[in-house]
Amino acid sequence: QVQLVESGGGLVQPGGSLRLTCATSGRTFSSYAMGWFRQAPGKEREFVAAISWTGRSTYGKDSVRGRFTVSRDNAKNTVYLQLNSLKPEDTAVYYCAADSRRFYSGSAYAEPDFALWGQGTQVTVSS
Repeated sequence: QVQLVESGGGLVQPGGSLRLTCATSGRTFSSYAMGWFRQAPGKEREFVAAISWTGRSTYGKDSVRGRFTVSRDNAKNTVYLQLNSLKPEDTAVYYCAADSRRFYSGSAYAEPDFALWGQGTQVTVSS
């Protein structure tokens, strides 16, 4: 059974950093793009960043570009989200997800495109 397991969340002060990890199993991980989403209290889940199946292309929400970096290690079946210069408005549950489109190389990523989801990891930015 395919599983996505996030880790690395926690409480951090504004301006701080965290690295989120998403470990996968049970699937040909390297053939699929991976994405990160987040859901803040009382808000809809939103796209944060995605990385193509090759790892050569990354995409990010405007408000996190330059602060968040998505990467992957296909040999370890793992995807990462480096969070820098964190702000209180980044507080949310962060989810990793696997795209359902094998070998997809485009730039369009939306929640319905992602078939598999992790359980989420809480990131809280507060002083």
